[in-house]
Amino acid sequence: MDFGSFSSSVEDSAEFDKDLTLSEKLKVFKPSNFDPEGYVTSRCRRMGEKEIRHLCIYLVDLRKASAEEMRKSVYSNYAAFIRTSREISDLEGQLLSLRNLLSTRANLVHGLADGVGIHSLSDGPEGSKAEDVVGLDQGPSKVENWLAQFLETLEVLLAERRVDEALAALEEGEKMAEEAEKQKSLTPSALLLSLQAAIMEKRKKLADQLAEAACQSSITIVELRSSVQALKRLGDGPRAHTLLLKTHYQKLQSNMQSLRPSGSLEGVAYTAALSQLVFSTIAQAASDSLAIFNEEPAYVSELVTWAVKQTENFALLVKRHVLDLPAASGGLRPVAESVHICFGHCSLLEARGLALSPVLLKIFRPCVERALNANLKRIEQSTAALAAADDWSLNYPPVGSRAFGTTSIGTALSSQPRLSCSAHKFNSMVQELCEDVSPLESLQLSDAALEGVIQAFNAYVNLMINALPGSTETENLEETGHKIVRMAETETQQIALLANALMLADELLPRATIKLSSSQQIYRMDEQSRRTSDKQNRLPEQRELKRRLQRMVDQLRDTFCRQHALELIFNEDGGVRLGADMYLIMDGNADEPEWFPSPIYQELFQKLTYIASIASDMFVGRERFATILLMRLTETIILWLSDDQIFWEEIENGPRPLGPFGLQQFYLDMEFVILFASQGRYLSRNLHQVIKNIIARAIEAVAASNMDPYSMLPEDDWFAEVAQIAIKMLTGKANFGSLERETGSPTASISARSASSVHSHGST
Repeated sequence: MDFGSFSSSVEDSAEFDKDLTLSEKLKVFKPSNFDPEGYVTSRCRRMGEKEIRHLCIYLVDLRKASAEEMRKSVYSNYAAFIRTSREISDLEGQLLSLRNLLSTRANLVHGLADGVGIHSLSDGPEGSKAEDVVGLDQGPSKVENWLAQFLETLEVLLAERRVDEALAALEEGEKMAEEAEKQKSLTPSALLLSLQAAIMEKRKKLADQLAEAACQSSITIVELRSSVQALKRLGDGPRAHTLLLKTHYQKLQSNMQSLRPSGSLEGVAYTAALSQLVFSTIAQAASDSLAIFNEEPAYVSELVTWAVKQTENFALLVKRHVLDLPAASGGLRPVAESVHICFGHCSLLEARGLALSPVLLKIFRPCVERALNANLKRIEQSTAALAAADDWSLNYPPVGSRAFGTTSIGTALSSQPRLSCSAHKFNSMVQELCEDVSPLESLQLSDAALEGVIQAFNAYVNLMINALPGSTETENLEETGHKIVRMAETETQQIALLANALMLADELLPRATIKLSSSQQIYRMDEQSRRTSDKQNRLPEQRELKRRLQRMVDQLRDTFCRQHALELIFNEDGGVRLGADMYLIMDGNADEPEWFPSPIYQELFQKLTYIASIASDMFVGRERFATILLMRLTETIILWLSDDQIFWEEIENGPRPLGPFGLQQFYLDMEFVILFASQGRYLSRNLHQVIKNIIARAIEAVAASNMDPYSMLPEDDWFAEVAQIAIKMLTGKANFGSLERETGSPTASISARSASSVHSHGST
C-alpha cells in the first residue's frame, strides 16, 4: 500500500481511502515478517509535520475500524463457537467416563481370573521373596484392616466436612490404588476393586456435599471459591463451573428481590441500583471463574454465555419498568440518563474481556429512538402551542432559565439573544435534547437527533410563515390542517419572525448540535493535535448544517418579501397599481407634469426605510442579513416588473405608444430606485443590471414608434438631482431656502423647478 499520497495533501489521502476496502488497507500489516519501524521510516521520510499528523490519525482510525470489524465477526459467529465448545467439553467428559468404565471392566475381568487360584497363593514359585507375596494367614487380614481403617477415616472426614483433609485422603487412596494396580501388590484383586469402588463412592458423596454447600444462600464468596476449587480437584470441572455461575445467579436473584421500583427507588435511581448490582455480580463471577479455571476456552465460553443472558434479562427488566413509559411520552432525559448509567457500568467489564455493550445496544436502542422521536414531536407541539399566543415581540430569556446558568443576570442578559417566547421555548427544548443525547455515543443516535432537530426547525419556520398575513399557507390553514398561529400584523412583528429564524439558524442551533457531532470522539493523541483534528472534522459538518438551516430562513424571508411586494403592486380590490397605464396616459395632457417618482416607488422607498430602521435594532451584529433582506424586497418588485408580460405587451404593442413624458417618468422611477438602493447599500449587481435592462427595453419600445428617445430625455444629472430631492423630501431633510440662495448655480434652476414640482406633486 503506497502512502505517497499522504505527502501530497489531505485531499489526496481522502481519495486514496475511498478507493480501498478495509481488507486492502490491512493487507500490508498481515505478513508475519512485518517491520513496524521500517514501515514508519519509509513512509515518513519525506513527510512534513502536517502529513505525519494526518498519517497518525489515519492509522488510529484504521485500528478502530479493524477492532470493530473483529468484534462484529466474533459476535456474528459467537453462538456457533459456544455451541461447539460445549459439545467438545461434553465429548471430553464422555471419553473420560468411557475410559474409567473400560478400566473398571478390565480390572474386574483380571480379578475374576486371579480369584480362581486363590487357594494356591501360598505355594508361590520358587525363588520368590516373602515380602512380595501376601499369605493366606497374615496378608489378607492386614490389607483388610488397612482398607477398613481407610474407609472409616474417610467417612469421618466427610461427616465432619473437613474438605481439604478428605481430598488429601482420597488423593492418597487413589495413588495407592494406582501403584497396587501397576505392581500387582494388592491381592486378591477383589480388594483392589473394593478400594476403587469405595474411592469412587466417597468422591461422589464429597462432590454432592460441596454442591449442596455451594447452593446455600448464606455462603460467602470465600466459601464458594473453596467449594468450587475442591469440586474441580475432584475432577468434575464442568460441574464446578456451572455450579459457580448458578450460585452467583441465585445470589443475584435474591438481592434483586429487595429492589422494587417503588417509592424513592424509581426511574433513574432504580436503574442505577439495579445496574450496579447486576454488573458487579457479573464482575465477581468473572473474577471467580478466571481465578479458579484460568482462561480455559470451554469455561470462558460458558461464562460469556451466562453473562450475556444476565445482561439481556437485566436490560429487559429496565426497559419494562423504567424506559417504556417515558419513551412513549417523550421523556428523553430519564431514558437517556438510565441508558447512560447502564453503559457506564457495562463498560467497566471490558477490562475483564466482557464486551456486553452490544447486548444493551440491541435492547435499548429502539427504546431511545422512540423517546427521541416522541421528544421531537413534543418540541413541535409545545412550540406550536406557544406560537398560537405569541405576540412576536423580542425579549431576553426568562430569569431562572437554563440559558442563564449560574452567572449574574446582568452578565447573562448581555450575552443572551432576544427572541419571542415560542422561539425561546424551541431553543431551550433543543438544547436539552442535545445535552441528553450527546452522552450516548455508543447508540450512534447523533445523526438521527441532528436530522430530527432540523425537521423540527423546519416545522417552526413553517409556523412563522403561517404567521405572515396573506401567505398561501395561512389562507388554507383549516383545509390543510396546519396549526393555528397568531398573526404578525405589523412590520415589527414580521421582522421579529425573521430575527427568530436567523438567530436560531445562525448561532443557537449550531451551538447546541455541536454536542452531537461525530468529531467529538477523542483520539489518543496530544491535546494540540486533537484540537486541530476536531476543528478540521467539525467545520464541514457545521457548514453543511448552517446551509440547510439557512435555506429554511431564506424561505421565510422570501415569503416576507413576496407578501410586501404584493401589497405594493396590487390594490385591496385586486387591481394592479404597477401597470403600463400610469406611464401611457401622461402624454395625453398638453402641460408638462410635475416631476417626482411615482407613488408606488415612493411607498417602496418609505417601506424600505422603515424596515431598515427596525432591522438595525433587531439584527445587531448581523447587518448583512438586514442588507440582504432589503435587497431581496427591492429585487422582488423590480423582477416582477421585468417579467410582467401584460405590462410590456401594452408598452411595446399597445394601441397607445409610450410617449416622451411617460418615458421620462419611467426613467426617473428606475433612477430613483438605483439611487436610494445605492445610498442604502443594498444595490446588488443583479438588481442594477435588471434595472438597466428595463430602461433599455423601454427606450427600444419608444424607438420602435419612429421617435428619437434620446432627444426626449434630459441629461443624467437631471434624473439624479430630482431623485435626490425626492429622497430628501420623503425623509424630511429637504431645504428649499438653500435652493433659492443658489440661483446663480448652473443647476439651481433645475433644482428649484424640480423642488417646486416635487412640492406640488407631493401635496397632491
